[in-house]
This record gives sequence, C-alpha cells and structure tokens, in this order.
Amino acid sequence: MPPTDVPSTEGNILVVDDNPDNLRLLEQMLQHDGYRVRSFPGGRLALTAADLEPPDLILLDVNMPQMNGYEVCEQLKSNPRLSGIPVVFLSAMDSLQDKIKGFQSGGLDYISKPFQVEEVRARLETHIKLRRAQQAEHDLLERTLGGTVGVLWDLVQLTSPLLAMRSQAILDIVLWITKRMQIQDPWQYELAARLSLVGCITLPDEVIERIYFSQSLTAEDQRMFQAHPETGARLLSKIPRLDAVAEIIRGQQKPEIHASSSEDVKKGAQILHVALEMDRKICRGITPAFALAELRLSRRFDPNLLGAVDGYAPPVTDYEVRRLPIRDLHVGMVLEKNVLSKDGNLLILKEGTVLTEIWIQRLENFAKARGAGDLLDVRIPKLAGGGE
Repeated sequence: MPPTDVPSTEGNILVVDDNPDNLRLLEQMLQHDGYRVRSFPGGRLALTAADLEPPDLILLDVNMPQMNGYEVCEQLKSNPRLSGIPVVFLSAMDSLQDKIKGFQSGGLDYISKPFQVEEVRARLETHIKLRRAQQAEHDLLERTLGGTVGVLWDLVQLTSPLLAMRSQAILDIVLWITKRMQIQDPWQYELAARLSLVGCITLPDEVIERIYFSQSLTAEDQRMFQAHPETGARLLSKIPRLDAVAEIIRGQQKPEIHASSSEDVKKGAQILHVALEMDRKICRGITPAFALAELRLSRRFDPNLLGAVDGYAPPVTDYEVRRLPIRDLHVGMVLEKNVLSKDGNLLILKEGTVLTEIWIQRLENFAKARGAGDLLDVRIPKLAGGGE
C-alpha cells in the first residue's frame, strides 16, 4: 500500500468523514488504487486543506458536528478557486429530500451508506475522468485565448509603434487605478487596456500622430478616432469569453454606457476612459498632476475614480545610446533614429520604436532583401548600479 505523500498518477482525493472507521477504510481503498489521499474528520480543516492545495475530487460525509457536509459544499462552491472541484456525498441519510439537498448545495453525486467499495471505486473513477477531460478542455481554451490575444497584440505592434507605446501607457494607468481601488482579479480591465487601441489599426499613421500630438484636429480626424472603439469591439466580440472586454472597449470614449451592461463592464469602461484621457494629455507634455486637475475641472468623471489616479506618474527608464549590428539587437531596445533602406527611399522602422521579436525579424529580413544599415543607434535601458 503506497504512503499518502507519494505522488499519484490517478489523482488527489480529499476525504471528509467524522467516523474514524469509514475514514480508515476509504483511505486504504483509495491508496491501494493509486490515489493520493488526504483525510479529515471535520469540514473546517478540510476547507483549509482544499484552499491550500485544491484536490481533484472531494468525498464528503453529510452528518458531521459543527459543520455538516451541505455547509462545507456550499462554502466550496462560493470560492471561485474551488468551485469547479467535484463533490461526492457519502451519507446514511438517503431519502429523496436528502439527495436533492445535496445536489442543491453543489454536490455532483450521492452515495448511500453502508457503501459498497466497488461502487465507490467506480463512481470516483468516472468523476475524476470527467474532471480531467474538463480541465484539458479548459486548458486548451485558455491557450487558444492567450494565443489569439497575443496575435492581436502583435498586429498592433506591427501596424504602429506609436499605438503599441500608447497601449502600454494606458495599461500602466489602468494597473495603477485597479491597484489603488483594490479591485480583485482585474484581468478583463487589463486586457481591455492592452487592446484598447486595436481598432486604430485601420487609421493612417498621420491621423494617429495628430490625435496624440496636435492641438488642432479636423472633423474627419475626430470622426475616424471616435469610430475605432467600435472596430476594436467587433474584432474582440468574435473571440469566446471576451464579450465583456469587447464591451469595455466599445464604451471607452463614453462617460456613460448602455444601462443594460453589467457593473463590471460599466466600471471597466469608466476606468479605461480616464486612462485614455490621462494618456493623451500626458503625451502632449502636460504633467500628470495638471492632467488630473483638468479631468476634475471637466466634471465628466467619477470623483472617486479620479481619486484613484492621484499620484500616478509614468514609469521612467534611464537609457544609454549604443550603435549595434542587427544581429545584436534585443527585445526592449528603442530605436534612436529612423531606419531607412540603404538607398534612403524606404522607411523601414520609425524612431522611438520599442523593438519586439517581430520588429527585429523585420529588420533582419529587410537587411537581407533590400538592404538596411549595418549598424543601428538604439537606446538600451540601464540597470540599477549603472551596469548592463
């Protein structure tokens, strides 16, 4: 019989039962089948153990002192981190009402005592297989989502270095706000900030530059820029699980969005709106303190939200300029000058571009196909202490 601390390929099961004989029998059976087992005589200890290390399945007695099985299950299901763990009740209370109560509290199955070892074994094996299949599907969806978002971000960087820099600046402000507001798990807000300008890939570079650096904009400039959130939202709405992110991006230029939207979407759109306005002002040379004062004077924003912006300053990185061959370039370096083809007729990359893998590959390919300067002037972030 393997000891309980030996890693198991079968799974990790948490057993909760106040009857020592039942606990011992279940431990022996499950260990013999190759499971790693943690057993507890009460619900509170089991909840703590599950939170520290979530199991693959919980086998849970119903009739226990202090906290019964139904209460334990309800607490598990109220915890987002543990809510997906299958719970199988094991109880001598086998009336229809008892079983219904078990399912209503979040249980997946109900085994009556006295139990048959083979029945318990078969049911647990089935539920763990289903759980693993669900986890595999979830992991696949997460990787697919991450890859899709990564492609969109690469598209933004490939289309315009300015859009990439502004998107990063907007994300920095949103991160500051969500931290100050103590928002738990703000991934949707962060993703909306990262992709807030994805709709701008349809705009000419000169329009984007005027939007960020010019005080006088044409009516057509304004019209094109005001249309980009809808373009970005349409792109993202086609990706599963990003409906809320798409709605936040759609509402980024509006003080108020549709009344039917969820509170998370409304709050996310308001945060993104403030971040966008702050960034545009800072980009035009206004200090963060004066930019915030202007937003307050406009009376268009929630004072509590503006209070969360107080104290924000863009991160400052100290650079040194070096001349390097293309083969020695690294991600994160910044172009000091425009990169032109050898004949000077083609602009390959603009000054200020933050180099990514895609941009470095572009430089390498242009150098091979059309010729580019052998040595490029780049800004390299200095590390603390002055060394590289």
